[in-house]
Amino acid sequence: MDNLLRKLPIGIQTFEKLRRGDYLYVDKTDFVWKIASTSTPYFLSRPRRFGKSLLLSTFEAYFEGKRELFEGLAIAGLETEWKQYPVLHLDLNAEKYDSTRALTEILSRQLTQWELKYGKGVDEETLAGRFSGVIRRASEQAGCGVVVLVDEYDKPLLQALGDNALLDDYRKTLKAFYGVLKSSDRYLRFVFLTGVTKFAQVSVFSDLNHLQDISLWPDYAALCGITLDELLRNFRPELEILAASNDLSYDETVGRMKRLYDGYHFFQNSLGVFNPFSVLNALKAKVFDNFWFQTGTPTFLVELLKRSDYDLRTLIDGIEAPASSFMEYRVDANNPIPLIYQSGYLTIKDYDREFGNYLLEFPNDEVRYGFINFLIPYYTSMANDDQGFYIGKFVQELRSGDYDSFLTRLQAFFADFPYELSDKTERHYQVVFYLVFKLMGQFTDAEVRSARGRADAVVKTPKYIYVFEFKLNGTADQALRQIDDKGYLIPYQSDGRELVKIGVEFSAEERNIGRWLVG
Repeated sequence: MDNLLRKLPIGIQTFEKLRRGDYLYVDKTDFVWKIASTSTPYFLSRPRRFGKSLLLSTFEAYFEGKRELFEGLAIAGLETEWKQYPVLHLDLNAEKYDSTRALTEILSRQLTQWELKYGKGVDEETLAGRFSGVIRRASEQAGCGVVVLVDEYDKPLLQALGDNALLDDYRKTLKAFYGVLKSSDRYLRFVFLTGVTKFAQVSVFSDLNHLQDISLWPDYAALCGITLDELLRNFRPELEILAASNDLSYDETVGRMKRLYDGYHFFQNSLGVFNPFSVLNALKAKVFDNFWFQTGTPTFLVELLKRSDYDLRTLIDGIEAPASSFMEYRVDANNPIPLIYQSGYLTIKDYDREFGNYLLEFPNDEVRYGFINFLIPYYTSMANDDQGFYIGKFVQELRSGDYDSFLTRLQAFFADFPYELSDKTERHYQVVFYLVFKLMGQFTDAEVRSARGRADAVVKTPKYIYVFEFKLNGTADQALRQIDDKGYLIPYQSDGRELVKIGVEFSAEERNIGRWLVG
């Protein structure tokens, strides 16, 4: 069956290379034709490795009239003219932006390449002036409008986050450079910009009055990514090989793919899409892993969360917010959610039409447990390499009914906190409890409630249902009584499994679990 494995386009960002190399392609050309049929400037925000670069390369091939590359695709039955246009494709994705000169040198280098083809005016000295001149001459020489494609327009800004002086310098440079797209409108046929984040302060969005941000448009919710129908229709042989390699049925394999990689929504109640990078890598490697998460750790996002004093439990449980609070990132605002959403760590899961609020949650298990695992070393002494051991032992002890060993291990875990973490607030320790129980949810049914500031938890194993109540600066007796007084066991009394209620006292002074009682 391995011989059935076809060429998967992992890392292929050039449409021509993909088509001439006979790689598998999920046909998105109907979207390309629909968008390209207008002259409106567009902007699309999607997470990294979601196919934005390949999308722009597809537009480039289309506007260059490379009809042969589109044979057999949807657009072949839609387009009749295949007219050629001059295309200016600016790719800011693969560069490193770490100094004031870096951005200007990169833009100048690209302009020089275009000027070799279209010429340069003697009075064009600034980056904006040179860009404007290239667009005008390209249009005049071709006798038609110019197509401008900008891949990852925000990459310099994202790399400068945390360095306010550099960020301000980049913002001014890009403000002038992208502003050319407005003043050169009469020479333009089509403009499409992609990026991860929509920076509110960059003038491209204020100056280009007709720039259409289609990031939340329902018609284009599946423009990037892979839908379930596309997965099943295009990758059946690869899914069968993946199933056989993991001793799973075909349906079990699809179910696991959905739990791990599906769940992205880019509009209220829209069709869900899979992360294409993780899907292709899972099919290629024939294993399930956190492929997307491992390619880019959210270090800056975690630091941003800590600086803003954002309660992680709120983030992990889900956030209700209007679109205005997560679609644009303002550097001067103390709100990390836009960056976290636009980076792909949160997605739309529901929408309240009455109040206009979106529910943002982790899209799937890859992101959920990848993010929580990544957070643990920031809040505890546990290194990434130790997490599997600790969490595995926690789960095994509860499965076997050995709750004393579970709590003793948890006690030792807190006792092992390094000195620099010993002065943390009560909320810090509540968050740690919360993260530990959330990580256990990978292997067993574990629920932890952050409401009302408590650290209660319910863990279900094949034989037992545990109800925990942790009392900060209270007694184990009080915690146990609260379980009874609040009726926490009532929902599980008809379950059939053994119910175990555990009251635990937690000393804020000692920063650790004290006594516990079991009822």
